[in-house]
Amino acid sequence: QVQLVESGGGLVQAGGSTRLSCVASARTFSNYAMGWFRQGPGKEREFVAAISRSGRSTNYADSVKGRSTISRDNAKNTVYLQMNTLKPEDTAVYYCAATREYAYTANSTTMYAYWGQGTQVTVSS
Repeated sequence: QVQLVESGGGLVQAGGSTRLSCVASARTFSNYAMGWFRQGPGKEREFVAAISRSGRSTNYADSVKGRSTISRDNAKNTVYLQMNTLKPEDTAVYYCAATREYAYTANSTTMYAYWGQGTQVTVSS
């Protein structure tokens, strides 16, 4: 069983930046590919970014590519999502997720077995 706890986010002005963090309770964090998803008001949960077990490979949704960076620190059991040039449409609850079965190319909610409770990011125009 893996427990994930997100932090960061909050209220940010359009054009600003924020960094989300997710700490995992996994005994061997490096066994899991990690992902970030988000769910905006009235929308389905969607893929944002994912990172391989080693941290060397990443995958991004087109909507955030070039504006966001996913990274991880396996010594700290933590994955990060740095988001820049934020837009009002980035407003959502952001969720951290972990998968042991799939690689960093996993971009569907069904591929991730473990989820955090989410952290709110609100971008004001």
